[in-house]
Amino acid sequence: MGQSETAMKVLAVDIGTGTQDVVLFDPRLDVENSFKLVLPSPTMIIRKRIQQATRERRPLLITGLLMGGGPCAWAVEDHLKAGLPVLATPEAARTLNDDLNEVSALGVKIIGDEEVAGVIGKAVHVEMRDFNFEVIHRAFKEFGLELDDLAAVAVGVFDHGAAPPGISDRQFRFDYLDHRIRTENRLTAFAYPAEGIPPILTRLQAVARSAGEVQARLVVMDTAPAAVLGAMFDAQVSGLERVIIANVGNFHTLAFRMGPGGIEGVFEHHTGLIDQKRLEALLEALADGSLNHADVFGSMGHGALVYDPQPFDLRGEGIRLVVTGPRRALMRGSRLRPWFAAPFGDMMIAGCFGLLAGVADCFPDLREPILTALHEGAGSGKGVAPWDVPL
Repeated sequence: MGQSETAMKVLAVDIGTGTQDVVLFDPRLDVENSFKLVLPSPTMIIRKRIQQATRERRPLLITGLLMGGGPCAWAVEDHLKAGLPVLATPEAARTLNDDLNEVSALGVKIIGDEEVAGVIGKAVHVEMRDFNFEVIHRAFKEFGLELDDLAAVAVGVFDHGAAPPGISDRQFRFDYLDHRIRTENRLTAFAYPAEGIPPILTRLQAVARSAGEVQARLVVMDTAPAAVLGAMFDAQVSGLERVIIANVGNFHTLAFRMGPGGIEGVFEHHTGLIDQKRLEALLEALADGSLNHADVFGSMGHGALVYDPQPFDLRGEGIRLVVTGPRRALMRGSRLRPWFAAPFGDMMIAGCFGLLAGVADCFPDLREPILTALHEGAGSGKGVAPWDVPL
């Protein structure tokens, strides 16, 4: 390998809305025996702290970095609705909205970094950040596991990107997906080494800045493609030539249609706006090539694109539809007969295995040990599929 096995360990952290899922990959262990954690997500942890400040009727000071919003952002809005003051530094305030004028319009007072010291002690101080390596390190250390010999760290988050004023963030996000697929047509194209993150991906950029104490190389990746890629390591899915894989997340549902040439189509919608019947219709349209962007975007989804209009029989023999994600129960009992992927025995950490594949793609010296372990564990010596991360 050119490195000691000890130096081959990789920490993968998949950060969602409800949980942050952690896997410590060590080539000395079978993948199914990897040490793992499923913990509350950063936005849920911060939400709880803000709600406590609201109950105590105390002012709120927000500093730190841009991070995933959702629950923590709603907690800030509730704090303001309760008539309580919120002060925030510019970077942290962008968690609420990329446009600071919109943040100010909510009632948040934007302050400079130099003003923070004068507020400390007078308000409940909350630091925004998606990735906290030191906390994860301490958790593992309590069980006798050190993280000071990592070869790499991989972190996944969902990133809308920073849309210019007047541009829909849904359209901006989908234009980005389309660009990456047309440029590199593989799921690992959504993984970047820290020094290669596009400037428009401000949340991924913030993750990289939050990892300053990490002494290993860093990869960041969009969490939805990571989950889809990770699902491919399910022993029943690995090696399939054509398949649709849907990640039904807490906030977003994203599905890729995969074929011999790579990604044949994709759509993304908000999970809260679809039910089983609607999701089945979207998946069938993706399969037969009739799905169009306007229909998905017009129903408040992100969009859809079909790159290969050749129909795919979703109801044929064998596994044709694979479903993963924390809200995969939406497809329980579906007439489309989905396979519920559980790579290496655990659906919750599918995204972590996709992150590991992203590390293998970004860092050639780590490729062989990571992919050998993943492929052998999935029972697929030839690779996940002919068109993605072969060994």
